[in-house]
Amino acid sequence: MTSTRSGVEIEVALDTALADDPATGRRTAELDAAEAFPEPFVDRLDAFGLPAYYVPTGWGGAVEDHELLLRLWRTVARRDLSAVVAHGKTYLGAASVWIAGDAGQAATTAARILEGGRIAWALSEPDHGADLLNGESTATAYRDGYRLEGVKWPVNNATRARYLTVLARTGKAGTGRGQSLFLVDKAALAPGTWRTLPKEPTHGIRGVDISGIAFQDAQLPANALLGAEGTGVETVLRALQLTRTLCAALSLGSGEHALRLAAAFAAGRIIQRRPLLGRAYPRAIVGRCAALLAAVEATALVSARSIHSLTGEMSVISAVVKALAPTLTDAMLGELAELLGARSFLTDVYAHGAFQKIGRDHQIVAVFDGSTPVNRSALVQQFPRLVKEFAAGTVDVGGLAKAVSPGSPPGPVDRGALALLSRRGCSLVQSLPALAASITAGAAPDGLAAHATALAVTTGKVHELMAGVAPAARPAMAAYELAAAYELCYAGAACLHTWSAERHRDEPLWDNGLWVRAALRALRARLAATLRLPAPGPEAGDDRIDDALAAHVAEAARTGAAVTPFGTPMLPADRS
Repeated sequence: MTSTRSGVEIEVALDTALADDPATGRRTAELDAAEAFPEPFVDRLDAFGLPAYYVPTGWGGAVEDHELLLRLWRTVARRDLSAVVAHGKTYLGAASVWIAGDAGQAATTAARILEGGRIAWALSEPDHGADLLNGESTATAYRDGYRLEGVKWPVNNATRARYLTVLARTGKAGTGRGQSLFLVDKAALAPGTWRTLPKEPTHGIRGVDISGIAFQDAQLPANALLGAEGTGVETVLRALQLTRTLCAALSLGSGEHALRLAAAFAAGRIIQRRPLLGRAYPRAIVGRCAALLAAVEATALVSARSIHSLTGEMSVISAVVKALAPTLTDAMLGELAELLGARSFLTDVYAHGAFQKIGRDHQIVAVFDGSTPVNRSALVQQFPRLVKEFAAGTVDVGGLAKAVSPGSPPGPVDRGALALLSRRGCSLVQSLPALAASITAGAAPDGLAAHATALAVTTGKVHELMAGVAPAARPAMAAYELAAAYELCYAGAACLHTWSAERHRDEPLWDNGLWVRAALRALRARLAATLRLPAPGPEAGDDRIDDALAAHVAEAARTGAAVTPFGTPMLPADRS
């Protein structure tokens, strides 16, 4: 089932499918207020055929392109984050099967998904959370299979999904080889051996099935085991490199929705006979938030494409993007809320209270699939290798070239190349000094060469500080701050590379390098604050960035045009 449409055509087709109901915004608000599952949206996603993009082409799925999947999730998230959280869980639940399952398990799982089956990922437990090594659920060898006991909670879609991939202890607790992964069909279990736990009330994503499941003497067949015994945590960690990366779509869509809402309000709100956006301070907020969103977009696209071309580096890349995207988006939401004032938290005054829903819903993105501290800790563990390879200038030139070329075919995915630790560091960041030098040597837009050079210098300083971090199971707070700084360096490199690959696009955001200059200015300011350095001074042309960006975003909010350099237009149903 291979699609012949281009990625942009598929993305636009999905947006069209979601925009055909003029009451979408009102209905979304009603479902949220009632804490009801976003069934209408999920049904549309099924009808569109989105599940086929969760299945590898070798097992009958659609185009296996993680950039495209990220774009499709972003398209849904910019209308309703709850819907993509509810629907996309099946991809998360199935990711481990594509990595560790045998041919029979993969074929069966693919068929289930293509038929509309939902799969949940049952990892967490009430007393252990993200501590996967010490989970207490057990799978004991019994007759010709396993006997499953224990509780998994909280789990997205635990009640609604028929199938689950379940992590359970088969060996010694607290050890790397003590847990195994099982593919469980609830319908095949004997009555009374399992029960779902009640849906939990949540602050955001109110209608999503956040519940749990308890097993008692549940008999599993031998072929329920995914991979070899004791490899469960390793499989999960590899799968997380895919799922954490794609979580950036949720932040990207949420940020776009919020930016459109705030810009439209600021452009139309008249105070003392002038639009709010006619004042310098509101324009600066809109410009800065548009710049941060562009940085999130460049980071997300490069990272999703890296799944295909820099697969062995995904242990670094996935940790970076999973921490960075929600952090920058939360910062955006905070600033935009200031523009909206009371309308940022009222539920029935402006756009059906969409902004306050975005704020509540998006808070969960920084938590699931490994929280921001968890991902930064994982990055800190790789500091020695990152420092070494940065000093050596190690770059996978071919893989990097593919990663930074959004829109081009990304190539196949070798899931066997997913590694728990990157042996080559991070090609994107390690290429930054040479890239900055090439931009400086060329004909760069106003101020861009200065921004690029300054970013490269600061990136070198970050690595010097990283070299002084001693390996530790529980890193000091300073190490987490350096991880946050590294993320910003990565984002800056992503912006520079994607601009370099696309510098001749004749669009407003690309004129005189507008978006990339704005993004670098914003990232450098955050880098200085993170490192407790003096704020960087303005570069040539910086004084014109905010006015140009704010004007573009306001017009895009009115017409539905793209608000980011690689974005697509948004049809009018949800712009009220």
